[in-house]
Amino acid sequence: MSSEIEVVEDVQPLKQLDGVLANGNGYYGGGNNGVVGGFVDDESLRNDVYTVAAYGDLEKLQRLVEYEGRSLSEPDGLGYYALQWAALNNRTAAAQYIIEHGGDIHAADHNGQTALHWSAVRGAIQVADILLQEGARVHAADIYGYQVTHVATQYGQTAFLYHIVSKWNADPDIPDYSGRSPLHWAAYKGFADCIRLLLFLDADRGRQDKEGCTPLHWAAIKGNLEACTVLVQAGKKEDLMITDNSGLTPAQLASEKNHRQVAFFLGNARRLLEKRCDGNSRLGRLSKLSLAPVLLFIILVMLVTYTQSVITASNLPKLTAGFGLLAWMDVFLASAGLVMFYRCSSKDPGYIKMNALDPQNMKDSEPLLKIEINNPILLAGNWSQLCATCKIVRPLRAKHCSTCDRCVEQFDHHCPWVSNCIGKRNKWDFFLFLVLEVSAMLSTGAVAITRIVTDPLAPSSFFHGLTMLLLITLVL
Repeated sequence: MSSEIEVVEDVQPLKQLDGVLANGNGYYGGGNNGVVGGFVDDESLRNDVYTVAAYGDLEKLQRLVEYEGRSLSEPDGLGYYALQWAALNNRTAAAQYIIEHGGDIHAADHNGQTALHWSAVRGAIQVADILLQEGARVHAADIYGYQVTHVATQYGQTAFLYHIVSKWNADPDIPDYSGRSPLHWAAYKGFADCIRLLLFLDADRGRQDKEGCTPLHWAAIKGNLEACTVLVQAGKKEDLMITDNSGLTPAQLASEKNHRQVAFFLGNARRLLEKRCDGNSRLGRLSKLSLAPVLLFIILVMLVTYTQSVITASNLPKLTAGFGLLAWMDVFLASAGLVMFYRCSSKDPGYIKMNALDPQNMKDSEPLLKIEINNPILLAGNWSQLCATCKIVRPLRAKHCSTCDRCVEQFDHHCPWVSNCIGKRNKWDFFLFLVLEVSAMLSTGAVAITRIVTDPLAPSSFFHGLTMLLLITLVL
């Protein structure tokens, strides 16, 4: 790689009291464009509208503005506005007062960053709502092309990102001036929850920036294994094969940066996906093969053989009433197991309805996310329950089946022998199928052995071999 994304760093504040930033920049400046300055004395801090706004001291702010005539529309010595400091620290009352007394919501500092940008740094949702209600532009970009969605992902503010997209229709896939979308930044910084949300919002996994890098490239460069895992699980084989301007794939970049675990994971993922997609390979044929008919045929053959060769065989002693009842009970168990097998194979295992979005029929004023703002799952921060493929919020214990490409409630596993997933609606059918068939196999085996042992025409060598086989089985 010729260069990497400039690291977004927190710059040390000029003055910090009780954990609240004052007259310093806890915000980002894009690489080396952060704020540098000296300390100021305590007296100036106590009588400064910028510090008061940062602390949210509304009473002191009113005194400074209404009695001492301090201006709220002018920047401080470093070029930052009081509204930006209030937004950074989520001081809603102070922000509302500043707006009502001359503060400009569109005012930008020397980096072109507005108060709305600053509110995204710490996820100040309440202040962001106030700013947007007062007319702040959700698509405003700074000198680097960063919109509020970029800043939110740079700092891992997933809840803020969800809110700003769902309620205010911010663009979750807009590129900055270097061609990097919020998904690039989330992958680079390793914020897996932001990645899940952005993929859920249909962010383009294959978008290449000015260096030809996709989000997976940047995750590989930084060695973010979890970010790579989320991107690969939601992606396709082609995502692992895209090369940057230097001709390197994500796996090659990870190896070049000495991220061995990431390189190993990406290499294995590519080989596995290639085999699955290749219909001529053994794994590819097996993944597409339905084994339910094979299992059904085996059970039927064994059942017919047992009936004709053990129960109704003319060359064996006649069954007693009790023993005959047991033998025919085995046939009933196997037949009942076949009924459960059919139900398990044909029944809906608990597929969750997909929520495919139709961008063509969606109005510009409609939010992209078709989910309630107060969805308790998302409010609780359970971002792992988002499915980027099905576009749904999965209930607990639901998982996405890679074979069926659907989310299944109470997903247990995908069973190729029944050609279906095992989930909420067919798990008991599957359990009964196993119990009935295993019981039938054990019982029919015991009946068959008993019939042969009690046959007076059976050779003695057979009994000796059978005894040795039973002893070996018990020992093992």
